[in-house]
Amino acid sequence: MSLKQAIQEDLKTAMRERAEARLVSLRMLTAAIKQREVDERIELDDARIVGVVEKLIKQSRESIDQYTKGNRPDLAAKEQADIAVWQVYMPKQLSDAEVDDLIAEAIASTGAASIKDMGKVMGVLKPKLAGRADMGAVGGKIKAKLGA
Repeated sequence: MSLKQAIQEDLKTAMRERAEARLVSLRMLTAAIKQREVDERIELDDARIVGVVEKLIKQSRESIDQYTKGNRPDLAAKEQADIAVWQVYMPKQLSDAEVDDLIAEAIASTGAASIKDMGKVMGVLKPKLAGRADMGAVGGKIKAKLGA
């Protein structure tokens, strides 16, 4: 079963169970997927759907920060609930040790010696880590290893 089919099945289940919060989150996800398909005029595969989910999660995390700063814990809790629903569709996250190993491997394979080579290292890592690690944190680790 593709990821898109799994999301549709979960949407139907949420409707049957009358789980309103879950239903709203899943509808938001399906709307984002359909919007991307219309914009790009293609049928999204599982990898691109993971990208859509990842983007929604990132936006929600940014919203949580803003809501927390604005003293709106109710809205922050709603965003956190959305993330919990969407997280199910993400691939298993890599541990810090696994990410560190992949970074060391990428640095060795590209021959990166300074921060100027960070783009090469990111180019090698991005396909391997897509959806499986926070790329912002990965960037910070690469900078630390390359001595920025």
